[in-house]
Amino acid sequence: MKSDIEIARAATMLPIQEIAGQLEVDAENLEFYGKYKAKLPLHLIDEEKAKKGKLILVTAITPTPAGEGKTTTSISLAMGLNKIGKKATVVLREPSLGPVFGVKGGAAGGGFAQVIPMEDINLHFTGDLSAIEKANNLLAALIDNTLQNKKRGLNLDPRTITWKRVMDMNDRSLRNTVIGLGGIANGIPRETGFNITAASEVMAILCLAKDMKHLREMLGNIYVGQTYEGDPVFARDLKAHGAMAVLLKDTIKPNLVQTIENTPAIIHGGPFANIAQGTNSLIATKMGLSLSDIVVTEAGFASELGAEKFFDIKSQYGDLRPNAVVIVATIRALKYHGGINKSGFTTPNVDAVKKGLANLEKHIENMKLFGFSPVVSLNRFSTDSNEEIEAVNARCTELGVSMAINEAWEKGGRGATDLAEKVLASISNCPSCFNPLYDFQWEIEKKIATIATQLYGAKAVEYSLKAHKDIELINKLGMGHLAICMAKTQNSLSDNPELRGRPEGFVLNIREIEIASGAGFVIPIAGAIMRMPGLPAIPAAENIDFDDDGNIMGLF
Repeated sequence: MKSDIEIARAATMLPIQEIAGQLEVDAENLEFYGKYKAKLPLHLIDEEKAKKGKLILVTAITPTPAGEGKTTTSISLAMGLNKIGKKATVVLREPSLGPVFGVKGGAAGGGFAQVIPMEDINLHFTGDLSAIEKANNLLAALIDNTLQNKKRGLNLDPRTITWKRVMDMNDRSLRNTVIGLGGIANGIPRETGFNITAASEVMAILCLAKDMKHLREMLGNIYVGQTYEGDPVFARDLKAHGAMAVLLKDTIKPNLVQTIENTPAIIHGGPFANIAQGTNSLIATKMGLSLSDIVVTEAGFASELGAEKFFDIKSQYGDLRPNAVVIVATIRALKYHGGINKSGFTTPNVDAVKKGLANLEKHIENMKLFGFSPVVSLNRFSTDSNEEIEAVNARCTELGVSMAINEAWEKGGRGATDLAEKVLASISNCPSCFNPLYDFQWEIEKKIATIATQLYGAKAVEYSLKAHKDIELINKLGMGHLAICMAKTQNSLSDNPELRGRPEGFVLNIREIEIASGAGFVIPIAGAIMRMPGLPAIPAAENIDFDDDGNIMGLF
C-alpha cells in the first residue's frame, strides 16, 4: 500500500473553478491561491438556505495511540454521500504546524480519503494561521507599548496582564518567559510567555465570528488585564481591534479545496479542542450549508471535548441545528481501552474489545444527552477479526444504535456508502433533535458541574483557591453568563490521562479559570493542560525533507 503522500500526489486534481462549479459558484467569485486553492467571499452565505441544509457532526471515542481516523471518516462520509447521489461538502479545520512537525506529520485524512493538495494544506496553506499569529502579537506589542508610554492614561497593572504572544509551533521553552530586559529603552520587565496559535483567543474568535463587523467587535472585547484600581482593560481600550481586524480581512474568508475524489472541501480555522472549541469556523460551516444540501464536519478529540463544545458553544452562538452524529471507533482503540497496549493491537482479543466497549458506550450516552442516536463508524483494519467486529455490532444493537463498517482508507468513497446510508436514515429519524446541555444564564459552577458529572462521569468538582478567585472576578466583571470551554486532557474522560476506558466516581479538579471574553467563553482548566505543547523525543520534523527530485517526504 502506498503512503498517504504518495496516494495524494497520484490523485488527479481538478482546477479549483471546476470544484466551485459543483457548488454553483462562478469563477469571478473566487480569490485564487494557485490552481487548486481559493478563498470564498462571505456574500455567498445565505442564512435562509443554510437553515435548510443538513449538518452532520463526526466525533469519536477517547483518543488512543492507535488513532481513530476522525478526519478520514469525515472526508469519506462526504465522498460516500456523493457516491449515492447527494450533494455533500466536507468542512474541516486547518492543520497546525505544531502537530504536523510534532506527532502527526500531517492532518489531511488518510489513504484514499484525503483532502488535497495535502502538502499545501498541512504546511502554510493560504497563510491563515500566520495572519492570526500577527493579529495576536500586534495586541501584545500594543500592551507593552502602553506600559512603556504611561501618558496614554490606561494605568494598566502589568501584574494582571493575561495576554501572551503566540507562534504556530510546539516549543515548550517559550511557555514561560521574561521580557523587557536590557534597560529603560527596551520596555518594562515582566513575566509572560507564548501559546501555540491554535490555542489562541484570536483563533477562537475567528471561528465564532459571523462577519467582519462582528469579528472587529469580538476582538475589541478581549480582556487584557486590570488597572491599578481594579477596573478591567479590554483590547478596545488600547484601540487595537481595528488594526487586528484589518490583518484578518482575508483570513476570515473560508478556503475551498477538494478531496481525492474531487468532492468539494472547505477548510477554515483550527482551534484545539482540549483548550479552545475545537471546530472549524462558523462562517465555513454556514458557507457549506449555503452551497450544498449536506455538510459533514468534525469536532476535535472525543465527544466530551470537541462535540460538547460544538453543541454548547458553536451551535448555540451560531444558531446551528445539527441533524446527525457519527462516533468513530476502531477495534485497535477498543482493545487499548480494554487494557491492551500497542504490541497487542493486531492480535485478536474479543475479551479486550468487549471490555473496551465501556468507553464507546459512554460516548454514545453523551450524544444521547444532546438528543441524538449516533451512528457508530468502525474503521476497519485487515487485522480485525470477524468475532471482534461482531462483538461491537452486537453491543451497538443492544444500545439501539446503528453501526457501519468504514473501509474508505482503502476504498475511498465506495468504502463509506454503507455509513452514508445509515447517516441519512439517522437524519430522517431525527430532523430536529438537538438540545444543548446547559443554559448560558446558569451560574458558572452549575455549568461546570453539569459538564463534569453528565459528560465526563465525575462525582464532584473541586476548585483551587485561585479558581474560586477567578470565579469571583468573572462575576464581578459581569461575565458569568458566558459559555464554558473546558480545558482538560483528551486522553481520558477524566482529568487524569492515565485512566482508560470509562472512569467513574472521580473528582474533577479545576486549578484556574481563564477569561476569553472576546470569544464569548471562560476556560476552566482541569489538570496539567498547557497552551504551548512540546515536541516528542522523536518529532515528525526529523522525517520531513525533500527527495532528490524536489518532492516533499515525511508528510503522512
